[in-house]
Amino acid sequence: MGGRPPVPPGRAFEPADAGRLSRYGKRADLIVHEEEPFNAETGLAALDEGPLTATDAFYVRGHGAIPKLDPAAWRLRVHGLVKRELELSIATLREAFQEREVTATLQCAGHRRAGLMAIRDIPGEAPWGSGATGTATWTGVALADVLALAGPLREATHVGFEGADVCSQAKPPERFGGSIPFDKACRPEVLLAWGMNGEPLPLVHGAPLRVVVPGYIGARSVKWLERIEVQSSPWQGYFQHVAYRLLPEDAAPGPGAGMPLGLVALNADVLSPADGEAVRAGPVEVRGYAFAGGERHVERVDVSVDGGATWSQAEFLEDLGRWAWRHWRATIALAPGDHEILVRAWDSSAATQPEDEAALWNPKGYVNNARPRVRVRAA
Repeated sequence: MGGRPPVPPGRAFEPADAGRLSRYGKRADLIVHEEEPFNAETGLAALDEGPLTATDAFYVRGHGAIPKLDPAAWRLRVHGLVKRELELSIATLREAFQEREVTATLQCAGHRRAGLMAIRDIPGEAPWGSGATGTATWTGVALADVLALAGPLREATHVGFEGADVCSQAKPPERFGGSIPFDKACRPEVLLAWGMNGEPLPLVHGAPLRVVVPGYIGARSVKWLERIEVQSSPWQGYFQHVAYRLLPEDAAPGPGAGMPLGLVALNADVLSPADGEAVRAGPVEVRGYAFAGGERHVERVDVSVDGGATWSQAEFLEDLGRWAWRHWRATIALAPGDHEILVRAWDSSAATQPEDEAALWNPKGYVNNARPRVRVRAA
């Protein structure tokens, strides 16, 4: 299937909405899929501004209304399979633990779902396009340091997180939550973050405290964090046990159905030129990003303008570290006429992206990491 699918039926806020948007400090050109809970993706032009995504343009994925929390009264409870339970204030976290900083890419599990919806409808899911991703520098303390103070017991195999947001998608409604393996939780890159891009963490992104789990789907980076539970099994709440799971094509969502989503799949996209754009014939610069989750990193990005018969290698731009995407660029020569730009990324496991989206369709629209295709007209 050629070209980038349209992003239905999200919209950018009109000027009349600016007053409401100011609560979130977001730009007016975000593509809004839902107003309550607030769900909005970043425009490709904003993602193309640089390797770090501006906070006011960073995508928002919400599952319930933004909770109203008093930072002064807020406490983080740490309990479960630990020697000592903890109740920690933000002041205690700042004073008792070493401050750390990690630059990491977050990506929604439904990133690029619109491409799968163009193949077959996916009722009840938001048509996220290519902007449900972003990279920021996060500031906070290592989850591992907090866990060490609590003293995990030998039976600990998972660490669960629960936010303050109550989500009606679950029946009965429940707070948003999820877990990661204990081994990952003990890695220094997993943060309890109170800062984003050098500023205090905005409320819409989880203030006063959120989890940041580099390499995992955004759903594991729980916002408005209030509780950490050390467990002997994965989180059994709705959003890990039912919602964020990859189903076979003919399956229906249900407890434990399909496979749980965790590590982000290798993905890449074109940020410029835009699909359908008219460009000047001759040398054309193509720009985009590539990202590989887990312990993998992007090794190479290739660009083709002849349907994949031949490929040219893109140049990587600034390296923000092992947990961040790589922006890239390539210059291609285009004769007058219509062209399709095709891109593929390779990661450190020698894996590349699937050739097309048709084979990736699933009932929840997750993990669309097919090779992007952008159509342009050169004149």
